[in-house]
Amino acid sequence: MRTLIALLAGVSYVAAAPRVITVDLDKMIHPISAEILSRAIQQAERENAAAVLVRLNTPGGLLDATREINEKILASRVPVIAYVTPSGARAASAGFFILEAADIAAMAPGTNTGASSPVLLSGQAMDAVMRAKAENDTSASLRAMVSKRGRNADLAEKAVREAKAFTDQEALHEHLIELVVASEDELMKQLDGRQITRFDGQQVTLHTAGSVRVPYEKSIREWIIAGIADPNIGFILLVLGALGIYIEFSSPGLIAPGVVGGIMALLGLSALSVLPINWTGAALLVLALALFILEAKFVSHGVLGAGGTLAMILGALLLIEAPPEFRIHLSTAVGVTLPFAAITMLLVTLVMKARSNKVITGEQAMLAELGEARTPLLPRGKVMVHGEYWDAESSTPVQTGEQVRVVAIDGMLLKVEPFKVKSI
Repeated sequence: MRTLIALLAGVSYVAAAPRVITVDLDKMIHPISAEILSRAIQQAERENAAAVLVRLNTPGGLLDATREINEKILASRVPVIAYVTPSGARAASAGFFILEAADIAAMAPGTNTGASSPVLLSGQAMDAVMRAKAENDTSASLRAMVSKRGRNADLAEKAVREAKAFTDQEALHEHLIELVVASEDELMKQLDGRQITRFDGQQVTLHTAGSVRVPYEKSIREWIIAGIADPNIGFILLVLGALGIYIEFSSPGLIAPGVVGGIMALLGLSALSVLPINWTGAALLVLALALFILEAKFVSHGVLGAGGTLAMILGALLLIEAPPEFRIHLSTAVGVTLPFAAITMLLVTLVMKARSNKVITGEQAMLAELGEARTPLLPRGKVMVHGEYWDAESSTPVQTGEQVRVVAIDGMLLKVEPFKVKSI
């Protein structure tokens, strides 16, 4: 009856294309990564999406954030597809856990995954007891997820205990992932009609052919926090903030440099706060600032400035006590240090010169100034100094038109003495 009514009304029903919410985890796994993925899953649940597609390209990250992400994936009412992309990308360390937690694990050709042994964020070796506890805990968590997904739990455990890594083809042949596909379109085609078993045991059939992929839109807060999560960005913000604050202190009243600098410095500190700080690196940064200031004050022929530049570069490289992927890059250290050094030394030099210049305002500016007697000074009269008439007093008689020099000021009365140009 409904079909007949529709035909009579000239209306045809067209099934809406399935929606797939996409979200990128392409940097260090960080608490904000967990928040972003959680919001993306919530959006997919609200919109009754067919799936959530997580694009992975990460060197790893924080264990607590990874556990939170996995909890969100396992509890999701919408199927979650993890896809390591593009070619050349990786899902290393924490990324391997996220890949294995997903309902569907896929990789693009030329990608790799694994190498998930737990390490201290400082990069230092753990003692035997601590390492055993960490490996047992993480491998048990991984084994529980992989077994439930029907994948190779024994081999997955080797990624933790032996830091074993896998190419896309190795992961496929060893049943760690379901698919190796070159594009998202091909991934959606191959998944259409596939029946999967969710983590809670529910059977679900995927409908992804012709799907519309909708990117998750980050909030302003998420954009900001995700943007500064990189320690390189955090270091740049910290240095720019320090420069802005210095400009404000050297030229009080500008206001804007101090406000902007304070905000940048706090954002930079926030970005670096989750990472272990090497205090030798921090001390080198403080030493660099001191050397820049001394360079402007003392004649060192560039030695102090060069030392400050070297100290700042070394301090930046040593500042984060973590594996290489999470440290400040050499290119960032050099690119930030050279202009910072030049600007800082220039500003300090200008301040030093300004402070050494003769005072040109107030009472001090009148001392030793020359003027002309406009009336006889016997001992008091009128003089012209700085284009202004002053009451003046001289201990020696001065005739009209003679030059005088100011030697003291008593309120509004100038103390002067005759000034005669010496002849050769």
